[in-house]
Amino acid sequence: MTDSTACLVDEVDGVTVVPITMIVSGTPHDDPTPHDDPTPHEDPIPHPNQAPPASFGPTALGSGSGSGSASTSRPSPARFAACYAALAESGVTAVASIHLSAEMSGTVDSARAAARDAAIPVEVIDSRSIGMGLGYPVLAAARAAAAGASLETVTSAARRCATSTRTYFYVDTLDNLRRSGRIGAAARLLGSALMIKPLLHIVDGQISLLEKVRTATRAIARLEDLAVQAAGDGPVELAVQHLAARPRAEALAERLRKRLPALADLQVVEVGPVIGVHVGPGMLGLTITPHTS
Repeated sequence: MTDSTACLVDEVDGVTVVPITMIVSGTPHDDPTPHDDPTPHEDPIPHPNQAPPASFGPTALGSGSGSGSASTSRPSPARFAACYAALAESGVTAVASIHLSAEMSGTVDSARAAARDAAIPVEVIDSRSIGMGLGYPVLAAARAAAAGASLETVTSAARRCATSTRTYFYVDTLDNLRRSGRIGAAARLLGSALMIKPLLHIVDGQISLLEKVRTATRAIARLEDLAVQAAGDGPVELAVQHLAARPRAEALAERLRKRLPALADLQVVEVGPVIGVHVGPGMLGLTITPHTS
């Protein structure tokens, strides 16, 4: 099991996604996953909230006031409990529940509270990341589970992947992160730093400043270099993530295909509204992880 901030483009057999809640003008909505069908459909896992309105586009994310104002909220322990119960009733014998960093959300705490009373063993893992920094550990766990591995082996695969995965990203402004309180160790940049183009990374589960860059062009070029350095000589998987910046993301992905001859897999993913609330339109990020057969 994971949550919707994992940014999994395709549905993965054996993986249940619990949506984070986005509150738009006081009304709760479920964060859609990239592969969600926009039409109503029956879901075996309880979904009490609506999907975000189509009119709530990227330019409204993090606007802070008015009809487009938005915030996010973790799933409740009761929602996790309902999911664990439904999985147990379907014949599942154990669950690896892998979620976004506890430094960014209380989602892990909700999962752990529900896991204590679950009818089946549930191991809750803090990925210490978000986006595909969470998605890759989930995929590693899913591959181990599909091969018939034990819960201990499945969770070990997730933890190893999380430890070896790196995420770097660029935002047009730190204002959205400042408003949401997710800026972490980069808080010292507030004020004058709002005029620069910051390159950020995730360290110890928190968003931290990596470098200060003067222009968006230089920031994107630096992201490309960081990916090449992180890849080294071994085979890697890479995800280019963006919000309302697909042309830039596709162009970056194309350049990286040429510079990484050992690239095993590359995908371009647009993050969902919940992440978008905190990073704002124009965000461009890279997550890179070693490829394992």
